[in-house]
Amino acid sequence: MEEFGKSRKNDGSPNLGQEGDTFVIFRNLTNFEFLNDPVYLLGSALYVSKLNKMHRRTFVREAAVLTTATLLIPGTSLLGNSNPLTQKNWAWARPNAKWSIDNWKSALTKAKEKGIDAILLEVYNGTTTYFEGGQLPMVDNLTEKLIPVCQSIGMEFHAWMWTMPCNAPSVIEKHADWFAVNRLGQPAHTHPAYVGYYKFLCPCHPEVREFIQGNVASLGKISEIDGIHLDYVRLPDVILAEALQPKYKLVQDREFPEFDYSYSSYCRQQFMEKSGLDPVKDIQDPANHQEWVQFRRDSVSHLVNNALAPEARKYGKQITAAVFPNWQHVRQEWHTWDLDGFLPMLYHGFYNQDIDFIQRETKASLERLQHKKPVYSGVFVPDLTPEKLPLAIREGLNGGASGFSLFDLGSMTQEHWQALG
Repeated sequence: MEEFGKSRKNDGSPNLGQEGDTFVIFRNLTNFEFLNDPVYLLGSALYVSKLNKMHRRTFVREAAVLTTATLLIPGTSLLGNSNPLTQKNWAWARPNAKWSIDNWKSALTKAKEKGIDAILLEVYNGTTTYFEGGQLPMVDNLTEKLIPVCQSIGMEFHAWMWTMPCNAPSVIEKHADWFAVNRLGQPAHTHPAYVGYYKFLCPCHPEVREFIQGNVASLGKISEIDGIHLDYVRLPDVILAEALQPKYKLVQDREFPEFDYSYSSYCRQQFMEKSGLDPVKDIQDPANHQEWVQFRRDSVSHLVNNALAPEARKYGKQITAAVFPNWQHVRQEWHTWDLDGFLPMLYHGFYNQDIDFIQRETKASLERLQHKKPVYSGVFVPDLTPEKLPLAIREGLNGGASGFSLFDLGSMTQEHWQALG
C-alpha cells in the first residue's frame, strides 16, 4: 500500500490487542443467547447511544451494518462472512527498525489470531531492499527472518514491492533516460510530482521493463515466499484524490502539464509509430484525446501482463497488486490485468466520502473484473476509530469482497484488535 501512517507504543513495540472487550463476547455465545446477555445488552446500549449523536444517515447505515454482522454470524468473529472458508484477509506491513524479531512474532501472531491470513511485507522500496539477491542495496534480510515466523503460525508471506518509483542514486546517475517525463518536458528524477520520492520510471523504456522484471525475478527465486505484491504500478496521479489536494495547496479541476505523464522520447516514438501523431506537437487537448490516454494506460498494462505476471508465475508465485479506485487518474486500467487478486485501496477519507464508499467501490471493482478475479477491500486504519474499523470491513464484504486488507500492521492499536473480536 502506498505510504502513510504508523502507530506503536512508546517503546517501539507493536500495539497488540487483548481479548475481553464487548465484541469478543459474540464469538462465545451461540444460538442467539447473546440477546439475553447483560454485558452484550449494555454494550449495545452504549453503542446505540453513541450512534444517536451522529447524523441520522450515518446512524441508520452503521446500525444496520452492525445488526447484520452480529445476527448473521452468532458464535463467530464479528468479521466472519457467509463462507469463511473462502475468505482471505491481509495486512500490509513495513519494516520497523525498532522492532525485534520477538516484536514481529508477537504482532504477526496477534494478527493471525484475529483473522489475518497473509502478510504483505514491504521488501523493496525503490531505494533499498529487505531481502538478499536484489538489484539494489540490502538494508537487512528481514525477509529471511520473518518467513519462518509466518510458517510457524500458518500465515502466508507475500513480498510487497514498489514497481515504478526508483530513488536509488546509482540508477539515477547511470540511467537518467529511464525516468518518466511530464508534459513540460521535465523528467521525474529532477522534477518529481508532489513529493520527492515520486521519481517514476517510464513504462515505455525497454530497459525499464527488464529492470522491473528483474526485481520480480529476484523475489521469485526466494522459494519460501508465497506471492509477490505490486505497488505503485502506475504513473503519477494526474489528478490527486480530492482530500489530498489541499495538502499541496492545489485545486486540480483539470489535468495540469506538470502532473501529466509520460512524454518521454520512448513513449512519444512508440505512439507516433502507432498513430502517426507526436503527443507533444500534434495533440492540443491530451486529456480528451482518447487514443493517447489509452496508450499510456496500455503501457502500464503491457508491463504487468507481458512481463511481471509471467515472471512471477514462472517461479510458481501468486501475484497481486494494490490498486486505485480512481484508476483513470493514474493510468492504471487494472481490471485488464492478469493477476491472481486485487487489493483496491478504498480509503474513503481520501475522497471526502462516507464509509459506504467502500461497498460501492468494491461492487464497481468486481463489475469491471466481470467477477472473474477476487477483490480484497483495503481499509486505511489511521482514519478509522476502533468502532469504525469493523464497519469499514463489513462494507467491503457486503460489496462482494473475498476478504479485506489492513493498512497497516503498525497502525493497529490494542483497541483496533479488540474491535475485530
